Amino acid sequence: MSSFAGLRLAESALSAARAGMTVTGQNIANQTTPGYTRQRVDQASVSAPGQTGLWPSGLAVGGGVNVTGIARLGDDILDARVRDALSTSGFWAARATAAGRAEDVLAEPTKDGLAANLNLFWSGWSDLANTPNPAAAQVVLTKATVLIGQIAAGYQTIAGQWSDLRGQVDSQIDEVNAVAGQVAALNGQIRDALQSGRNANELIDQRNVLAQQLSTAVGAKGNVEADGTLTLRVDGNALVSGDTSRALVASGPRDIADAGRITVAWADRPGLAVTITGGLVGGTISTLAPAAEGGTLADVAAAYNQTATALATAVNDIHRTGVNASGTPGGDFFALDAAGPAALGLSVVPTGLGDLALAAPGAGAKDTTIADRISGLGTSATGPSKTWSSFVTGFAVAVAGDLQRADIADMGAVAAVTAQQSNSSVDGDEETINLLTYQTAYQAAARVLTAVDEALDLLINRTGLVGR
Repeated sequence: MSSFAGLRLAESALSAARAGMTVTGQNIANQTTPGYTRQRVDQASVSAPGQTGLWPSGLAVGGGVNVTGIARLGDDILDARVRDALSTSGFWAARATAAGRAEDVLAEPTKDGLAANLNLFWSGWSDLANTPNPAAAQVVLTKATVLIGQIAAGYQTIAGQWSDLRGQVDSQIDEVNAVAGQVAALNGQIRDALQSGRNANELIDQRNVLAQQLSTAVGAKGNVEADGTLTLRVDGNALVSGDTSRALVASGPRDIADAGRITVAWADRPGLAVTITGGLVGGTISTLAPAAEGGTLADVAAAYNQTATALATAVNDIHRTGVNASGTPGGDFFALDAAGPAALGLSVVPTGLGDLALAAPGAGAKDTTIADRISGLGTSATGPSKTWSSFVTGFAVAVAGDLQRADIADMGAVAAVTAQQSNSSVDGDEETINLLTYQTAYQAAARVLTAVDEALDLLINRTGLVGR
């Protein structure tokens, strides 16, 4: 064993302890950095040099310690679980948010809801039947105007919400394309770093954060390849593979009244639709779907149209059977423009008491049978009020279901993220202990170096001085 072997041994111990302190300092510095995964120095003892010969060799001591790498203490399985949970959470969060906003527009069951104004309209006819005078007639006409205004305003609010969400789909797809490009660029850097033996831990952390964003947005699923790159897939096809990415594009209706369904396809193959069933984009597209396919907003808009049509049909059918004070047969009370949505096409035809057909034919000028029959529509099992209340009840159940599923999905995401962070996040107390451990190791290695240096000094500078 060389006399200078102790110096090399002590030097390796100093280097290893210094590397440990550096990595611990990196962990502490990034304790609050989003997505950072704690790291650890991997060490291995260096065996003694091999010796060959005919005679037994002397005592052989190991050559110290070697830093074999800096391990990233992440878990690919936990990372994949987080991405899956974020995909589900994003989907139901988008649906629940849209449904909650639509429910706020309905304002049921409150005095500001459509049901309350329908009841006021029916009660106005009841009052008119009891006291057929110009004032009571004007109340009916005013309440009718307020009613059709509320139907139109409710429909327009829902249509505006639909348009806002449609614009969000385009912006979300653009963001997905940009993030996918960043992931592809990081894949290339990570692959180059690993192949050249360099550390890529921080790059992997950055890539994981971006991958989680893609999972939240479009439900992307990923797996780590043998070369260290992360492949992300949507609908089974690669969105990111190696250092390349593909772009998505959204198409379809731009207004709630337009026919069709919003679709997403690959920009290089626009005819090939991509089925997105997860993430915010998937939830938003399902919310914007036609009413026949479970689209939340289209369902509400259809309910306004159905109620407007039912209101006009029911009132007009009865009003036409009556006569006014001069004996003229009654016409339509509501006009309905067929050129657009029914909720926007309602208008009131009569302008005063003389235009209202309150009496049954031949019953006399004082008869108000027709007014009484119209007021009875409020309690009819097939009337406009029943049409609206049935929808509101069913919609409330659907919204509650979406909210419950969103809460469950959110709890699942929180649990997945918690499990991930419990494995990979930095613990300040643990790092403090590690720092003290490496500091003590460094001091001990320095003491070994000093001892070896003193021994060599005695051997080199003082040997042969005896007797001078």
